[in-house]
Amino acid sequence: MGLKSSICLLAVSWLLLVSCTDEAIKKRDLQVFRYNEHANITTLDPAFAKDLRTIWVTNQLFNGLVQLDEKLEVHPDIAKSWTISNKGKTYEFILKKGIKFHKHILFGKDSTRTVTANDFEYSFNRLVDPEVTSPGKWVLEFVEKFEAKNDSTFVINLKQPFPPFLSLMSMKYCSVIPKEAVEYFGDKFRANPIGTGPFQFKLWVENTKLVFRKNHSYYEKDENGQNLPYLEAVAITFLPDKQSEFLQFVQGNIDFMSSIDASFKDDLLTTDGKLKEHYQDKINMISSPYLNTEYLGIYLDAAEKEVHAIKIRKALNYGFNREKMILYLRNGIGTPAVNGFIPKGLPSFNEMKGYTYQPEKAKQLVQEYIEETGNLNPSVTISTNSQYLDLCEYIQREVEKTGLNVNIDVMPPSTLRQTKVQGKLSIFRGSWVADYPDAENYLFIFHSKNFSPNGPNYTHYSSKEFDSLYEHSITITNNKERHKLYQKMDSLVMESAAVIPLYYDEVVRFTQKNVKGLGINPVNLLDLKKVKKE
Repeated sequence: MGLKSSICLLAVSWLLLVSCTDEAIKKRDLQVFRYNEHANITTLDPAFAKDLRTIWVTNQLFNGLVQLDEKLEVHPDIAKSWTISNKGKTYEFILKKGIKFHKHILFGKDSTRTVTANDFEYSFNRLVDPEVTSPGKWVLEFVEKFEAKNDSTFVINLKQPFPPFLSLMSMKYCSVIPKEAVEYFGDKFRANPIGTGPFQFKLWVENTKLVFRKNHSYYEKDENGQNLPYLEAVAITFLPDKQSEFLQFVQGNIDFMSSIDASFKDDLLTTDGKLKEHYQDKINMISSPYLNTEYLGIYLDAAEKEVHAIKIRKALNYGFNREKMILYLRNGIGTPAVNGFIPKGLPSFNEMKGYTYQPEKAKQLVQEYIEETGNLNPSVTISTNSQYLDLCEYIQREVEKTGLNVNIDVMPPSTLRQTKVQGKLSIFRGSWVADYPDAENYLFIFHSKNFSPNGPNYTHYSSKEFDSLYEHSITITNNKERHKLYQKMDSLVMESAAVIPLYYDEVVRFTQKNVKGLGINPVNLLDLKKVKKE
């Protein structure tokens, strides 16, 4: 064979090798779901899953007794069924058989085994153990005792009926973990998680990359009987800012991006919240109501005397246009909060007429306050962090047209949280995201027993009628009856004008065109077990 022929043969072989390699890379890439977590992750232990970023990763690794579907309805998970007795105080869960913890090596040998009710007893005891200091111990606040009746039966007795209890059990705090793994790893269990979920831990280089691999022994199947999950792996990066994340997404280097940031919202979306034309054939956008109410809270015991006057509080509520605020400052993402405090996305959402934009009424209320008090220059101060400064400045400009002076105090998020709890702010920007999908989660923060700093009633709203309705509502198991009471309580809070609801948030998700089956839900839970890349 001549030199020229040898060179040609080598060139063809190299091209074939490159082509095959490219095909292999593409095929492998289709099996990996990639996203970025700009806020970083500090633990993979479900007992510390207190924020969305940790909930997302632990949801891939762990399971509990029950789970929520996209409509926030409770379905079996490791428990195949349950019964509720003793007037709503006793829950008996029957576990599925043959569910195994992830394959793991302890003391040099394979320690993989089947989950039993004793594992749930251990996991719940660990949740309330004062030495563990889990932020999730509150989910068992209503629990009197729990025990493994036998290997397949787990019983929980409540101190009193609490209708949202099953929803609480779906939280990642209540995941099952193996005792021997926690004892073996100790404090390092946070970086060596062993659960039962659709994916299992593979690699974590903190602040750089986190990788999960498919759990080939996962017990759930799709409607066609195919084993879940479909993906082979999940890869998470930790770029520290949303702008970098957006650029990676646009370049196709990550598959998914959640939420919208001011740094790129005008590049990605039109003013009415739709994808701009040049992105429509490249990415998908889906949205859903999010169980989050953004609001201004008014501390009713504040030193600033103006906020003690209900006419001033109502003038603040009537004095700005929420529809215009959402359209121009949030590109239409969110629903103007012109109803109550309970957000859209919950069955008990209150369709009542709340505070719509009525500038003349707001002016009249301010004028009446001036005439009644002799205070010719009424003034209030709104405290916020920089992220929401544009919203507060918009409110400032609009409300000042009523004759009420509005000052804005911008502070770091940590300072805002601390001073709010300490009752040092007369009006503060806040948001309340549901921990579980029941309106009780939004109403208990107005119960007088929960005054800050010992509870989340940062407004110090107090009403005997509200307290009575609240205490009655959590004893009612009939959803329709309970929802009517929720709406009545919501109306009482709004009548007091102790809060100024701004908008009910939306979950917005962006994916590459080849991502299928991701879905969306009002608690913004990331569930990857049915996701495919085509």
